[in-house]
Amino acid sequence: MRTNDHGQLIGDDLGEWTPPDPITPTAIEGTSVAVEPLRRTSHAIPLFHAYKGAPETLWTYVPWGPFIDAAELGQLCDDLVRRDDWVSYAVVVDGNPLGICSYLRMDPRNGVIEIGGITWSPALQRTRASTEAIVLLLRQAFEAGYRRVEWKCDDLNLASRNAAKRFGFTYDGTFRKATHYRGRSRDTAWYSIIDDDWPRIDMRLQTWMDPANFDENGVQRRRLDDLIVGRESPSTA
Repeated sequence: MRTNDHGQLIGDDLGEWTPPDPITPTAIEGTSVAVEPLRRTSHAIPLFHAYKGAPETLWTYVPWGPFIDAAELGQLCDDLVRRDDWVSYAVVVDGNPLGICSYLRMDPRNGVIEIGGITWSPALQRTRASTEAIVLLLRQAFEAGYRRVEWKCDDLNLASRNAAKRFGFTYDGTFRKATHYRGRSRDTAWYSIIDDDWPRIDMRLQTWMDPANFDENGVQRRRLDDLIVGRESPSTA
């Protein structure tokens, strides 16, 4: 640990790091998915159909939905696009918008950004495309120069907490009564990946996304969980 002239412990020097620019809304193409800047005109109607018939459980831990019609979902698209520190995307598979996700709480001065607002339709859940969409956002943030990417969720949302761990996020703690939504209080679990850890995590994610890891039917040969450092056992699940 470093100390100052008074013998007090101090943090690492920033070195050559400089604050990055804010993320701008641009499309990112992946192997199995594209993330496109969210637009009411392009995405509201197909997203409404993608969400239509989804179980009520889809909406428990997000502050929006279900939607009575495409116009209501279009209003959400407009609201998200207007937020100053958000960049929102539609997740598109084979030309079909199937979900939304966002960067939010962008803080370029400190090099911090959050990935959230994740709302996958049933067709996108538990797919290679949904995983790759998050990986594309992670990679873009670190390549842009951000030092820390955050993931926050309702402390009771076990699916989101497990997803954070699966991607390689570290649990930082729970903020009690951090916010409220849908008429109820929310304790918020915080997770993060920092730039020091990103090369190792990125290598693991690249290994999982390698086309050789999927059979002719697109079924994974090894789960992402099996590629955590120190766990080398193969899996057919």
